[in-house]
Amino acid sequence: MQLIYPPRCLSCGALTDSDFGLCGACWRDTPFIGGTVCDSCGVPVPGEGDGHRIECDDCLKTPRTWQDGRAALMYEGRAKSLILSLKHGDRPELARPAALWMALAGRELIQPGMLIAPVPLHWSRLMKRRYNQSALLAQHLTAETGSEVCPDLLVRRKRTPVLDGKTAAQRAEILADVIAPHPKRRQRISGRDILLVDDVMTSGATLAACTQACRDAGANHISVLVLARVAKDAYFAQD
Repeated sequence: MQLIYPPRCLSCGALTDSDFGLCGACWRDTPFIGGTVCDSCGVPVPGEGDGHRIECDDCLKTPRTWQDGRAALMYEGRAKSLILSLKHGDRPELARPAALWMALAGRELIQPGMLIAPVPLHWSRLMKRRYNQSALLAQHLTAETGSEVCPDLLVRRKRTPVLDGKTAAQRAEILADVIAPHPKRRQRISGRDILLVDDVMTSGATLAACTQACRDAGANHISVLVLARVAKDAYFAQD
């Protein structure tokens, strides 16, 4: 089969050694997050870990409502192009390798008995896109980790405007009381550790709304894992 359909780079299309991978050049140009990171949002921070909890200035200024967070990539350059292709370019096959990267980035967060839940799309956007990219990531993530997933644990009760360009305060106001547990899934949340999954974290307002919905339903420890984190400079430029 490889003679007919040889494996190609997910980003540039160049020939590669295996399916669902990046060529050497694209791998080097993809901003994977490594080294010391903020324990709350996953953004890289200077210095080395000393065994104590580390938080970036942003998370110290505005503490997160969840306990721990990680991200696999910075939302820039080649990573941004890949995510936009997954989200809007009808390339759901990108979710499989992306989930592997997320599993590696979030290996310290994933615990036995944890329930994985994606950030929900409103039904009208789901009909337009045909799939929820966060749900695809969550489903592939459970294949990588063996953890249980509930794709419709949470729902969006109303359609919200696009959040691009909104400040953190505006995002929080727009999302107030928008996300809730699915009426038929609420009982699965009580007393459970929850891992919320999304494609991109900007201000964290959407994940905060999901966290609040889970906490109101009796969740225990709540962590977040995203494919990419918007760089602080880019985030503040949007504000």
